[in-house]
Order: sequence, then C-alpha cells, then structure tokens
Amino acid sequence: MNNLKNSFYITTPIYYINADPHIGHSYTTIAADVLARYHRLLGRKVFFLTGTDEHGQKIEEAAKANGKSPKDFADEIVEKYKKLWLELDISYDKFIRTTDEKHKKTVQKIIEILFEKGDIYKGKYEGLYCIPCETYFLETELLDRNQKICPDCGRELSIVSEDSYFFKLSKYQDVLLKYFDEHKDFLAPHFRAKEMINIIKSGLKDLSITRNSVSWGIKNPLDEKETIYVWFDALVNYISAIDFLDFVEDKKNIFIEIWPADIHLVGKEIYKFHTLIWPAILFGLGIDLPKKVFGHGWWTFEGEKMSKSKGNAIDPYKIINIFGKDVLRYFLLREVPFGVDGDFSMASLIDKYNGELANEIGNLFSRTLNMIEKYCNKIVPDITLENNILFEKANEVIKEYSYSMEQIDIMKALIKTLELVKMSNKYIEDEAPWKLVKVESIENKLKLEKVLFNCLATMRVIAILLNPFMPTSTEKMLKQLGISELNFNENLVRWEDMPKNYRIGEIDIIFPRYENI
Repeated sequence: MNNLKNSFYITTPIYYINADPHIGHSYTTIAADVLARYHRLLGRKVFFLTGTDEHGQKIEEAAKANGKSPKDFADEIVEKYKKLWLELDISYDKFIRTTDEKHKKTVQKIIEILFEKGDIYKGKYEGLYCIPCETYFLETELLDRNQKICPDCGRELSIVSEDSYFFKLSKYQDVLLKYFDEHKDFLAPHFRAKEMINIIKSGLKDLSITRNSVSWGIKNPLDEKETIYVWFDALVNYISAIDFLDFVEDKKNIFIEIWPADIHLVGKEIYKFHTLIWPAILFGLGIDLPKKVFGHGWWTFEGEKMSKSKGNAIDPYKIINIFGKDVLRYFLLREVPFGVDGDFSMASLIDKYNGELANEIGNLFSRTLNMIEKYCNKIVPDITLENNILFEKANEVIKEYSYSMEQIDIMKALIKTLELVKMSNKYIEDEAPWKLVKVESIENKLKLEKVLFNCLATMRVIAILLNPFMPTSTEKMLKQLGISELNFNENLVRWEDMPKNYRIGEIDIIFPRYENI
C-alpha cells in the first residue's frame, strides 16, 4: 500500500484495564517509546500508538465489584495509565480507548464488510471459555483434558453454549502459512515462528466473535442483542486509530500515509492473537499486513513469577522515586535481550546503576567537563580535527547501534554505546591530561586541547545515542556540554559535527552513586 513512506508506525498492545498498570506494561511501552524516539532522530514522521482495552466480561465484573459502572471504572484506570506514561516520558502520539466512538463505529463497519464478503457467518458456539483471559480454548489446547483449567492463567474454564457469529479463520490457514514463508521478518523474534506455524498446521478453527451473555461491549451490527468478542474488538484499534473508517469511505486521510504498521510490540502471551487472528482479518479486508509483530518475554521478580497474591508485583513508582524514571527505562532494556524472559533484581539494578551509569557514564562527563573548566576556562577548544581512536570507535559504534535498533536488538544498542563510554574513560587515563599541564609548552597545550576536544565530541555522540533511552538525563548531558538541542541527520549523528570555541554549561552530577541518593 505504501512501500515508500517516510513514516514509522509503532504500536503497543492496548492494555486491559482490569487492574492498575505495572512493570510489564511499562516494559512494552518504554521499548516502544525508545524505538519511536530513535526513528524521530532519523527525521522520520513517527506515529506512536498506545491505549486501553476496556470491554468484556472481566471489566464488567471488576466494575461491579468496585461499585462502579464499567465506563466509570474504565475512566479511573485509564487516568492511571496516562499518569504513569507521563511520569515515564512516554512520547505517544495517540492514546486510543476501545470505548471511543470512532473505534466502535470502525469495529461495526468491519463486521459488516466481512459479513458481506462471506467471512462472517452465524452459528452456535459450544466450548470452553476463560473469563479472566477473555479467550476460547479447544480441549486439545488444555494441559490436562480431564481438568478444565486455563492453560494460560490456571483458573477454571467456563462451559459456554450460545448462538454466535463466527469469523472464517480456517479459510486463511494456507494463506497465513504462505505469507509467513515469504515474509521471514514478520514473526519476530524468529524463534517464535515455529510455534505459530505449528498451531496453523494443527488446524485453525473458525473464531466465535460475538457474545450474547456479555452486555459490556460494542454492539454487533448484525444482531443488537449481542456484543463483539473483546479480542476482535481490541485488534481493530491499530487501524481505527488512524482513521480506517474514513479510508473505507474514500476520504483522503492519515491511514494511507501511515499504514501498514512497521512494528506491533506485544507480550508473548498475546502473540498468537496478533499473528494468526489479526492477519486473517486484514486479509479479509484486503489491506496490507503490518511489517513485523514482535513478541517480547515476561519478567519475574527475584526468580519468582510476579502476582498480586504473592505481593511481589513491582510498582514502577517505587523505582522511579528512588532512582528516577530514566534509570527504570535504562535497566529494563539493559538487563536482558529484548524478546526473552528476564528477572527483575534490585541487586542487579543497583549494580548497573552504580557501575554503568554512575561510575562509567557519570564519571566520564564529570571528569571531562571539570578539566574543561579547570584547564580551558570552560571554553571548548578550537582545534584542527585529526583522526583518532575515539573518532574511529564512535563511527563503528554509531553504525552498529543503528543496525541493532533497526533489528530491535535494543540491549545490544546499549552495550555498543557503553563500549564507547569505556573507551573514552580509558583514553583519558592513557592520555592523562593532568600530566600535560604540569610541563608548560605549546606542544603540551595543543595536545591537551585535542585530548579534551576528542572526549567532548565523543560525549556528544554518547548523549545522542542514549537519548531515546534516557531523554531527561541526556538533556542534562547536552546542557552541560553547552549544546541546547540534538544535532542529527539522516545518519543519526556525526562525531565531527561537535561545535568548537564556545562555553560549556554548568556542571552537575548526572548520576550520583546509589548510597548518596
């Protein structure tokens, strides 16, 4: 549809609002924000979507338990998400809610389109349903067929028998297999592909997409007594948010500029909905599929699965209040490769904070800027550029960082940046500027200025590379460097673009050691 677009469309899943946002929601959203910020640095027109999924039986029951209407309950939880995203510097372009009127109309229109095409038909659903997961299960999907237990959450399944409309998911079984074979990057990380392909090969069943026993949902335009299955409703958000309804009505709008999505970021537990059901719906509508669906792993806490009952679910605000928002952003993406499971350990967080942020990055900025103040009266030296090891390393790191971010290997991008930080600290130790000032000479003065300029130019690169991860801290870095804005181009950043002969800003500690916080 739009293969030459300069836009970049990234989404998080829309979060189910049966409870307050936690570290898992933060993880996905921070990762999406980092990628969105990186692509903005490249000059691309970014559209970053997040939001909330607010329909279904589970919400209806949670609202009743809290003595509220479903909409009032949803409004209250939604504000908590928006507040946390503001606290974490999440730079989303749109926050969609499934209770938005335009979203409702889009879902209903899609139902009508697919029905007219013959992809939706009326039948009767009889089978197993998990209310907490809002998911239907076949007996073949159970861990033990003698026990009607949800394989995902472990709760007892309900036996459902009711009239329903079905989406012909089975019709697209071979189409999906062919697409996966021809588009190897669609299923990401690649190790998740085998499971999805095996599910298809075992046989896809048509999907029940309406309920007559649930009142809190979007009304089925084919039968007003029914509501749309929450998962069909939720998946549509990725196109309802960018005005698919106007596109259907032949109006020029942002849909044709933005779709297809470049990346859907989701947790692994909802990967199959996004890689089997959602593509089939899009095939039915005759529009392009997203370029990639990336399923990341889960977090445990100190080796145990997080849960409210255990009391070990991590409140993001507790980490923010101690270390600051940028440290939480950094740690979640630095601790494990993005895509696999990780364990949240306070000991590891403190170790990385003190070791990498305070001792490595913080020390580099503090010692270099203090030497500029002491030896150069706070003025960045005006020198003739020459090739040097920091220039070479910076170019290597910029290239590898960019490749890693394009591949969504987010942790590697951080590791490469840290390599540049460590080399800069070693460079300072090897060149020892404090020794050069002990013997006054023109040669020593020129060498001192070159050494300090090389460090400053490298620090500017480091700040820009870290900016998507730690926007507030890197703004402080650049301000101390005396640079008021990010200087970037289609190549992200160039070492040699460091300005000369100007005054640096006020110096302050960026990452105080943990015992001093």
